[in-house]
Amino acid sequence: MTQQAYLVFDIGTGNARVAVVDINGNVLSIERADIVYHNDEQYPDARHFVPEVLWEQIAGLTKVALSRVPDIHITAITSTSQRQGIVLIDEAGESYLGLPNIDNRGREWEEQYTDLSSIYHRTGRTPSALFSAMKLVGLRERRSEQYQRLHRLTSISDWVTYTLSGSLSYEPSQACETLLYDVEQGNWSDEMCSVLGISPTVLPELVSSGSVLGTVIPPIAAELNLPIDTPVIVGGGDTQLAIHSTGAEAEDIVIVSGTTTPIAKITSTFTTDDSAQAWINAYTTPHQFLIETNPGITGLNYQKLQSIFYPNEGYDVMEQEMDALGESQCIAALGSYLSSAKNARVRGGFVFDAPLSDQLSRAHFVRSALHEIAFSIKVNFDQLAQVISLDRSYIWACGGGLQSRTLIQSIADLLGKEIRIRAGFEHASIVGAAYICNEALSIDSTQEEQIESFYPQSSDQLQKDYQQWHAAQLFFAQLQLAESAPTPSG
Repeated sequence: MTQQAYLVFDIGTGNARVAVVDINGNVLSIERADIVYHNDEQYPDARHFVPEVLWEQIAGLTKVALSRVPDIHITAITSTSQRQGIVLIDEAGESYLGLPNIDNRGREWEEQYTDLSSIYHRTGRTPSALFSAMKLVGLRERRSEQYQRLHRLTSISDWVTYTLSGSLSYEPSQACETLLYDVEQGNWSDEMCSVLGISPTVLPELVSSGSVLGTVIPPIAAELNLPIDTPVIVGGGDTQLAIHSTGAEAEDIVIVSGTTTPIAKITSTFTTDDSAQAWINAYTTPHQFLIETNPGITGLNYQKLQSIFYPNEGYDVMEQEMDALGESQCIAALGSYLSSAKNARVRGGFVFDAPLSDQLSRAHFVRSALHEIAFSIKVNFDQLAQVISLDRSYIWACGGGLQSRTLIQSIADLLGKEIRIRAGFEHASIVGAAYICNEALSIDSTQEEQIESFYPQSSDQLQKDYQQWHAAQLFFAQLQLAESAPTPSG
């Protein structure tokens, strides 16, 4: 019997994934490949990708993913992707340059925008190289020929649906990452275009998540062996779709553990932060917002340590070894939590007693990195609590970073809250994309709710490690300041 399913493209920071997902959110087939990035010598820290190459990658992944599940009917296609990433399109409709979220070519020009309060209250963030428009500013300053070629731009997820359908759009949960979108009003901001010197004509029509954008165009249908009448559904930012997968409602709090770890509250009321530390985002549900704090790079560190210490073993072996550990032997300081630029490179490392203890093992290093993720969540949760009430007794959590039960329990212990995890949490953005398709096509899911709860426990050792982590952060921050200070002459 032929089964209904969706084709979901998920373009993350590190890799691109293509998944076949049934209407209940079960992943039937998934393929992935690392995204190829190139450095640009014109900037200290710039990355780009070639859209044509990325499309060839994901088209190849699609063919393999579909071949593994022959008895399915693709009912619709959608896309999600990393936030802050954009693709530039010229007047001929050619996608010629991709700028990912890790592209920081605009960093040198951040400080020329001084009216931070006005910018924040309009866009929900302050100018940073992380956000899309600052990438354009850097491009304009040093790569004028590429900037002059620009006719339109869109997010990476909307570029995928553009390639599939031929219809160009920009979805609001992605648009709010540009610095060109008025979050409260829900439209493009002519004022911000003027401030940043970017023509409003490069901005496509805003189209809400869950809208039917069109159908697959014949050349792409032939390339991917899909019916030409297959609907293409507008997706959204990976964080928003991951949150959508949990079933969280207004006033709920959600932690999304991935490359970074957003901590967000869904609200129907536009709220701003006097300190301008929390981001104010559009959500996939109309007239709702996400109030978010984010510690920056977290899960990527964990993945890298797994490849270093456990290159031939799975996460289950790591968990077993961590469960057998006694007291902490080291503290990790691997993130950018004391930096105002969330994707900046900073000094970090592990702090442990010298000479080395005989008890120090690879599991200690990995556990300390997991604890650091939990500590950074605690810091940013407390920061969010200063902006908006977080009075729910539970928190939803999702994302591939939560495959460690050690991490989930540590979060529950530090926050003093029940942590709720739904089945399929490790593919949250893909599952959320499937639910978006269900809503767009009025298809009812028959999936039974499968929720696991982690309840807070008292842990004096964890609290002690939390205080030592703060001291380690301060140490590395001071080390970096000392290294960056000018050398005395004479």
